Amino acid sequence: MLAVAPLALFALSTADLPIDPLRLAVALGPVVTYLLAIGRLNLGRRPQLVTGVRDTTALCIALAGMAIVGPIELFFPMEAAANFGAYVTWALCIALYALLASFLVFSERPRLVVYNATFGLVREVLEGLTTSLDEHAQWAGHTLALPTLGVELHLGTSPGMRCVTLTAANERQSLAGWRRLEAALRAALAEIEVDRNPLGLSMAVIGVLVGVAVLLMLAGNPEAVARALREMMLL
Repeated sequence: MLAVAPLALFALSTADLPIDPLRLAVALGPVVTYLLAIGRLNLGRRPQLVTGVRDTTALCIALAGMAIVGPIELFFPMEAAANFGAYVTWALCIALYALLASFLVFSERPRLVVYNATFGLVREVLEGLTTSLDEHAQWAGHTLALPTLGVELHLGTSPGMRCVTLTAANERQSLAGWRRLEAALRAALAEIEVDRNPLGLSMAVIGVLVGVAVLLMLAGNPEAVARALREMMLL
């Protein structure tokens, strides 16, 4: 009864879902975790700086469940599973996804992401740091050049979110310079206090509601979960 309570709000039952509870949990579990993590970053009283590598890695992990029950299962190599077993084949498919995600992550240009901060705040902090980082620093619109550090970046923002990105403006960048910039920016942001972002609360609430609904459906439909597991493992 509890398992169908969240769906009853939308006049749905578990039988109306186009996907079984196990696959739904696999698809939405990482997304729920991602929403909770981003919500936590936005509910703090200080801006949070993360590297582009961590930001993209977190997004790839959030989408991993959808990839598993989507294209990976759709194009699952049945012949390989017959020869090597379903468990080994699933492990190889997930490893292939991890390799593709790693290629995407490490092929990106250097990038920094500041959560729970406005565009104006990040620009003001950068302007205060430029004199100490590079006396030859120059602004051109939303682009900042730090020639001594070997860094040239473009400031961007996400509409509707207090999230600012610092992205390399070209391929010729100094990783050591980016690390110096990251350390200086992280230290400067740690001294700034900001208001909590209401969007963070919305994301956290959505994540909790979806997570609870999925857990209740798993607990209330053990037969469907076992059947889906046998289908996926070819048992």
